[in-house]
Amino acid sequence: MIDTKEFTVLDAMELKLPTIFALSLPELEQWCLDHQIKKYRAGQIYRWLFPMRAKSWEEMTDLPLELREKLAASFSFFTSEIESHQIASDRTEKLLLKLHDREFVECVVMREPNRTTICISTQVGCAMGCVFCASGLAGLTRNLTTAEILEQITQLDRLLDEQEKITNIVVMGIGEPLANLANLLPALERLHEGKTFNFGSRRITISTVGLPEKIRELARIGKRYSLAVSLHASNDKLRTEIVPVNKNIGIREILEAAEYYFEQTGRRVTYEYVLLSGINDSPRDAKQLVTLLKNRHAHVNLIPMNAISLLDIGGSSQETARTFSHILNDAGIVTTIRKRKGADIDAACGQLRLPKIHDQIKG
Repeated sequence: MIDTKEFTVLDAMELKLPTIFALSLPELEQWCLDHQIKKYRAGQIYRWLFPMRAKSWEEMTDLPLELREKLAASFSFFTSEIESHQIASDRTEKLLLKLHDREFVECVVMREPNRTTICISTQVGCAMGCVFCASGLAGLTRNLTTAEILEQITQLDRLLDEQEKITNIVVMGIGEPLANLANLLPALERLHEGKTFNFGSRRITISTVGLPEKIRELARIGKRYSLAVSLHASNDKLRTEIVPVNKNIGIREILEAAEYYFEQTGRRVTYEYVLLSGINDSPRDAKQLVTLLKNRHAHVNLIPMNAISLLDIGGSSQETARTFSHILNDAGIVTTIRKRKGADIDAACGQLRLPKIHDQIKG
């Protein structure tokens, strides 16, 4: 038998045990039946994994010791380790997680009055190549599994105080979420279950660089997720310079897919627009954006550029951002300027992962 008190993440990694988070509730129920364990035990285990925030098998005190030992011998608890944990002055927290293959991803919890939002990743690295983003500087390594996506959520949930709970999830971390729908959607579906977080789809936002066919696929699923499209420019020439994959897509196709998403779900699409000094932040750019989005079901979220030492691109001033916002709002396009959270811990995606990548390369 395995001593559940001494059993660690590294032990599980060495034994190559599957993670418990890979199993849906029906799959865990079947595992119980296959091992002559009463089916209701699966619900107890799920309650410990999710709302009760257990960190080890040992904490699952209403389970028989024999069952806990069998679980420890059959599954790893977490396959990811917290490599770094940073806390900002505004109580934003960021985790750098080391995965089973020694790759790294980041996830963040952001607090506001009456709202606790987590931001999760979907890939190790990114293939989109946006010029202002640190996440893709080393390219794409691989997709995250459904279990690895869920582990980010549960790792962050365990940072919260007893009275706190996650109210919103944004899938805006490292990677292009729609390029990993096959693993993302089962993870989100798991969140809706009553024995996990009982989390409504309207409180989940999925961000994308704009992959039209994948946007349509997401729309046809029938869930009312919020969709955020990273637009960043009002014409194809400039957008292709900022977001290279646009060369094979085009803004018009993205807008048509976004309108289809609205028609299928009734959810207004948010267009994210990172303000880059001297590149896309002029009044002329704002007026072109008005022309592009006028009479569409759109909300624009202006994002102050996060400084990254490896990228020679600067963010716009607050005055420039306000001027840009006023032009859009005056034209009837609902526009907000995103609050920057966790500024003193570089809470933008990829900023903590990059040094680790560079250390690995040097090593």
